[in-house]
Amino acid sequence: MKLDPILAKAIRLLRRRNYDRAIKILEPEVNRYRGVFTYYYVLALAYLHTGVFNLAFTYFKLARDIKMRDPSVLLGLAVLYLRRGETDRAVDFYLEVQEQDAQLAIASRALKVIRKYSGTEDLSAWIGSGGLAKLFPPPPPVPPSRASILIAILGLFIGLAIAGGGFVRVKGIRLPVPAFSPKHEREGLISSALDPTEREEPVQVGGSYRYILTRNQVFDTYEKAREFFTQYRDEAAKVALNRILESNASDTIKNKSRLLLSYLEVPGFDTLKDRFTYGEVYKEPVLYRDCHVIWRGMATNLEVLQNATSFNLLVGYDTRSILEGIVPVKFNFAVSVNPERPLEVLGRILPVSTEKGQDILLEGVALHQAGLLLGGDT
Repeated sequence: MKLDPILAKAIRLLRRRNYDRAIKILEPEVNRYRGVFTYYYVLALAYLHTGVFNLAFTYFKLARDIKMRDPSVLLGLAVLYLRRGETDRAVDFYLEVQEQDAQLAIASRALKVIRKYSGTEDLSAWIGSGGLAKLFPPPPPVPPSRASILIAILGLFIGLAIAGGGFVRVKGIRLPVPAFSPKHEREGLISSALDPTEREEPVQVGGSYRYILTRNQVFDTYEKAREFFTQYRDEAAKVALNRILESNASDTIKNKSRLLLSYLEVPGFDTLKDRFTYGEVYKEPVLYRDCHVIWRGMATNLEVLQNATSFNLLVGYDTRSILEGIVPVKFNFAVSVNPERPLEVLGRILPVSTEKGQDILLEGVALHQAGLLLGGDT
């Protein structure tokens, strides 16, 4: 996301150590920046520096829901766990950071501190001495201002003039004019557009369908899917397209829906924009067919073969307090899983029919579990 003036100003205040002012600017904008990673991270960092640790923890967690493996967010959560005395949790996060970037100095420094002050009293004394601030994650880089951009462009032009044979009159310099380049249009958008003949009879008469849509509802749902597609919100687009495929929409529009589905991409932990809960999917599994989700929990009934891994995911049980449901997970490749630790699974929803009705199977795409390097796990 391109930073707007409010976030840019907050970052500059953060780097000037004017944390209270940054908080004052950001706090009223919580609804405006809902789901924006930079907002959550900057506000978390400001609260961390002002000692409001409970709110810092809240906003670091919100940031992590958007970018699961961002090193700066992991450092923020790790230092808060360290402050609580939960060194095991802190070590998990620091090891995860090192796994991504072994040269990151903060994680290495923190692990040395934990090894040195392994006793609870010693660690508490070190934290009380003010050492914790040395392990705080860094602020984001300062976004360039318009003035700095103009100065840089002017410097570039002068440099080009000098390289071309010394100083010349500005009036005589002919700078190349970049050709107009239209905004990148995602492949598949044009071919998925409905032509006039496809709009003539958008619904079928007769038959049995899961969803009965009016003429306008078919058009609205399909165009909403295309809008999501242009925003790279592929999972939201799938839900809209699945509704059409399970409805009384015409075969022509259903075929166009299948064409658009073929252009959708598999997300990663950091690129999945729309998150669907277990409760949402469980109510209407067919509507979420082939949608990707990230669910947290614990693994049980683990079976690891040479070319496959399967287990039951206890969804929501990563905190060991709430069990939302149990979902079978199958990976078509071997993957390391520690059943004693919480994990996050990125998987594709596959509805399955049972005697009781529709159920859910998760086809694993990726797995994220902190601390796999501990205790000899690989």
